[in-house]
Amino acid sequence: MASSEPFPCSACGLCCQKVNLSEQTIYLDRGDGTCRHFDDSTRLCTIYETRPLVCRVEDYYHHYLSEQMSWQDFIQINIEVCKQFQSE
Repeated sequence: MASSEPFPCSACGLCCQKVNLSEQTIYLDRGDGTCRHFDDSTRLCTIYETRPLVCRVEDYYHHYLSEQMSWQDFIQINIEVCKQFQSE
């Protein structure tokens, strides 16, 4: 089980604007690399409550990765990806 520390998402929307970069999310691409459920004006997900598993960080971790790495390691990897997106 993950620690009580939640994933430190800043809700910048950059991961939603790069769904074309992953085989797991490319099906969400609306044609410009951005998720078809991303609202450009609000920078929010229009299906947040029912978004796919791959978009639910903690649930994805528990379902696929909790046996292979710690929650802290998973957070760190994701933070590095976030930093990379923000620096582009």
